[in-house]
Amino acid sequence: REVTAWFLLDLSPSIDFGPGEVRKRNVSADFVAVLARILTRHGNKVGALFYGEDVDAVMPARSGRRHVLRILHTMLERPKPQRNAPTDLGELLGAGAHLMQRRSLVFVVSDFFSVPGWERKLAQLAQRHEVVAVRLHDPLEANLPDIGMLVVQDAETGEQLFVDTNDRGFRKRFAAAAAKREAALRAAFRESGVDALELSTHYDLAGAVRPLAD
Repeated sequence: REVTAWFLLDLSPSIDFGPGEVRKRNVSADFVAVLARILTRHGNKVGALFYGEDVDAVMPARSGRRHVLRILHTMLERPKPQRNAPTDLGELLGAGAHLMQRRSLVFVVSDFFSVPGWERKLAQLAQRHEVVAVRLHDPLEANLPDIGMLVVQDAETGEQLFVDTNDRGFRKRFAAAAAKREAALRAAFRESGVDALELSTHYDLAGAVRPLAD
């Protein structure tokens, strides 16, 4: 049967984090390219909602290779937000729920760094649609290496902090906080009844998405 799929795309500043040229934004674009082509080559339609500082663009669900290329171009060429502000993923999820009137396959592609409240809207979205949470992450977000003194900056707010990564206690606290957030994310996905797909800047994309393609 014909499937309509939507990509709800978080393109807030934290998506540009990653080692060298491989950033979470690139991983997101690669995922969309693969899944959108798998879907459209069988005549299905795909659409996209884009979130930067808010939901600022919509591409209606259509089929065809050119349509997929337009989505990718919009993802990769859009300018960075003009001001730093915390991401509110609930806005993206709420806009998606309002837009999609018919039952659809929905991919929420994000690193899920957001102000609280999005969990409830994810659960509401999953009550009507088939939802997959595609979580983007980088290993440095879970464990800091011992590389001495450095300045770290919050990509969402611009806040800077001078830290000493030689401090074993600091690295342990950092890892503990990351583990706590990880557990909370998994619980939110589970309680919402949403399947989750983990995509890292260090992982093989083809291997990660093969179960979806099958």
